[in-house]
Amino acid sequence: MNPPVAPMLAKAVAAVPPQPDDGDRWLYEPKWDGFRVLLFRDGDEVAMESRGGKDLARYFPEIVEAARVELPDKVVLDGEIGVARSFDGVHRLDWDALSQRIHPAKSRIDMLAEQTPAIVIGFDALALGRADLMNEPFEVRRAALLEAVGSRGAASSIRASRVTADTAVANRWFSAFEGAGLDGIVAKDRHGVYVPGKREMLKIKHKRTADCVIIGYRVHKSGTGVGSLLLGLYGDDGELRMVGGSAAFSDTKRVELQAQLEPMRLDGDKPHAGELTRWRQAGSGDFFPVRHELVAEFAYDQMENGRFRHTVKFLRWRPDRDPSSCRYDQLEVPLDYDLYSVLEDN
Repeated sequence: MNPPVAPMLAKAVAAVPPQPDDGDRWLYEPKWDGFRVLLFRDGDEVAMESRGGKDLARYFPEIVEAARVELPDKVVLDGEIGVARSFDGVHRLDWDALSQRIHPAKSRIDMLAEQTPAIVIGFDALALGRADLMNEPFEVRRAALLEAVGSRGAASSIRASRVTADTAVANRWFSAFEGAGLDGIVAKDRHGVYVPGKREMLKIKHKRTADCVIIGYRVHKSGTGVGSLLLGLYGDDGELRMVGGSAAFSDTKRVELQAQLEPMRLDGDKPHAGELTRWRQAGSGDFFPVRHELVAEFAYDQMENGRFRHTVKFLRWRPDRDPSSCRYDQLEVPLDYDLYSVLEDN
């Protein structure tokens, strides 16, 4: 088995699927929130591919070395790369630290490999030794995964995710593991084979909403209408901070929003310069600040370091909410479950 291999995917469902009457179909596991990776080892050769076929080995040299030490001579694993950080003594995945690991400079890659080392959480085995396991049922592949990662304990950089066949336990995990930085639950058919590129698994993700203050907007790239709304929340210090943006609007809605917001501009026709990042060029982030009067409800999936992880979805206006009541405390998820408690004691 050689790369590339398209990973098996999951389709979204609304709730954790119950076991059938015979209780012998689903195995449930936490949905990890990192970079999907297929890890290949053949002797000293180690390859790491992202879901889209990107070479990840160059960005995570510490995982390459760990694979040579910790894994069998010939193995292919499916899993997730994450960076574990301690927050108030509780470990969770840190998306910001993980995303910073993708950098063009080797010197910075090497520095971050020492400062924020990654771990791989394995949740499937596609091959072990000379055996191709993709046509084997998941429970057989799961056993091969546990054999491959061995029993090196907490010091291991390559671990196995926990699983359960108990629907009630899976529903408890759905809530409890959120504090460890996880994204929901995945259900796998214990008798199912590995089907590359197909949505054969089920995923149940956390769905959250937040009431945010509209603090500004960017003009659409076409030059007409609102491209994105900029959102703010108040902290305990009373300061209003930008937490992200919402951009999925129809052409009609874009024009409607622009007509609504233009009279609310704070500085007339003068835009403010947006944040510069390695993904955004100068000028592309310019925005028009507006009076802090409008509140709307938005759907989001994850928050990291005080910002929404992804673009959020506009749901409805909230004229009943005072902007000053839109605070961070509505989003708090308690850090009451340690990341390492979600891994197998291997």
